[in-house]
Amino acid sequence: MEYTAYDIALIPIIIALVGLAGKMGVGVRLLPAVALVLGLAGGFIYVAPEDPPQAILVGLVMGLSAIGAYSGVKNTVEKRD
Repeated sequence: MEYTAYDIALIPIIIALVGLAGKMGVGVRLLPAVALVLGLAGGFIYVAPEDPPQAILVGLVMGLSAIGAYSGVKNTVEKRD
């Protein structure tokens, strides 16, 4: 399995879509599930449509990476009292 720059570029797109979903009223607890679904969709539709096991693995990696990056940025920017 090899990634190209275009495959990895899906992660910031997933992060942006998760942020958009949060702004549209999706609950904070559901945002990780949204990221995983978007990652799996990207894996099946774009990265490896002909290889389901690879699509699942790549989709999970992209979704989990997006969750971590989104959470890290949110916790860094979030104002704490």
